Amino acid sequence: MVKATCFGEVLWDVFPTHKKIGGAPLNVAVRLRSMQNDVAIISSIGMDKKGQLLLDFLKENNVNDQGVQVDTNYKTGKVKVVLDESGSASYDIMQPRAWDNIQLTDVAKELTQTADVFIYGSLAARDLVSRTTLYELLKLAKYKVFDVNLRKPYYSADVLSHLMNEADFIKFNDDEIFEIAGLLGSETQNLEETILYIAQKTKTDCICVTLGSKGAVLYFEGNFYSNPGYKITVADTVGAGDSFLGTLINKLVKKSDPQESIDYACAVGALVASYEGANPIIEEDTIRNLMGKAVS
Repeated sequence: MVKATCFGEVLWDVFPTHKKIGGAPLNVAVRLRSMQNDVAIISSIGMDKKGQLLLDFLKENNVNDQGVQVDTNYKTGKVKVVLDESGSASYDIMQPRAWDNIQLTDVAKELTQTADVFIYGSLAARDLVSRTTLYELLKLAKYKVFDVNLRKPYYSADVLSHLMNEADFIKFNDDEIFEIAGLLGSETQNLEETILYIAQKTKTDCICVTLGSKGAVLYFEGNFYSNPGYKITVADTVGAGDSFLGTLINKLVKKSDPQESIDYACAVGALVASYEGANPIIEEDTIRNLMGKAVS
């Protein structure tokens, strides 16, 4: 069992026809917990009905909510989600919200120090308060996983550089890694060369890049691994990358073979994209069937 702590936004994804609980750190936490890990989340909600429903959801999914603060000044997070014809999502992220105001508490420090892995993203660093808290917690964490999550206009080169330099493992999508590498001075459009450039710049030897329907590439301890993706019918892409990351970290921290790890994570990410919302329940046999392997 891995002990994991996720830091950042918890919120409601508001689609044109329905609402779903989400936020990248929450989605990663729920997927890690579904794989029988001990998982906590550090965030903040408003003193409102949406916040209470988020707490209820965390309890239902057995995610430790001790690090979720209640803010009397700001509302619970909300994001308006728009889907294009292919199911790809774009986001209108409300600001300011409670998760922009995460305080540095003794509980947050304890949850960070005692975790085997600390997972954080770039969106939660958009506000000075939460960013300052995150920077302090990164000083305490044992193994740090940075989930790059670029949402214009909520990032800068300086903040991204700091978050990458702190990380032991960085996860990008393909657009993100080329944009950030360009900001750092890279001129190549070759993916493996770009990964190696980022690895050298940040002194990080574990980097993963998701490629949408084309799978993912993993650079892990000096070697490259890849998966070409699995064919599914997309319902929406919300949370697919988060479940991919939670699954991959679950495997790698438990010392699974890197190729098996990325294959399995790609299958989980694809299956999430075949459902509406970020946190569908996915059974082991469904994953193995998609991978084309017999269930043992």
